[in-house]
Amino acid sequence: MRIDGEWYPCDDGIVRPVFHSQVLAVDGSWKQVSFLADTGADQTVFSADVLVRLAYPATKTDHRLAGVGGIADSVAVTAQIRFACDDGTRAVFRGDYAGFTALEALDMSILGRDIMSLMTLIADWQGDVVCMIAQGHRYRIEAVS
Repeated sequence: MRIDGEWYPCDDGIVRPVFHSQVLAVDGSWKQVSFLADTGADQTVFSADVLVRLAYPATKTDHRLAGVGGIADSVAVTAQIRFACDDGTRAVFRGDYAGFTALEALDMSILGRDIMSLMTLIADWQGDVVCMIAQGHRYRIEAVS
């Protein structure tokens, strides 16, 4: 299985590794959601604007998320995230994820190690590759002479 991402130019002009997905909303529709691949993030986190679009009931939690911008309040949501695979299938991840409640806390949802650790992440700027691979795929690093 291979899930392709891209080096995506963000609003601030910085190009970052991003995966585009769909998340199941409370009304049964699939909403387009982009996730920044963040190897430093322990868990996948929805931005506040995405939480509004999904309309999931959020479980209040005392857990506060910390990042570069400081500490912010969060909620817990149970959701399904699906990614298109290279073979035409879809990989669906079901679980409990966090979400920020303040719009200014996060510009883009974060794909954390809770999902990325299930696969191998490749973020190769020079080779213009962003992908996650699992069964049926592998990579190899070779010395070039």
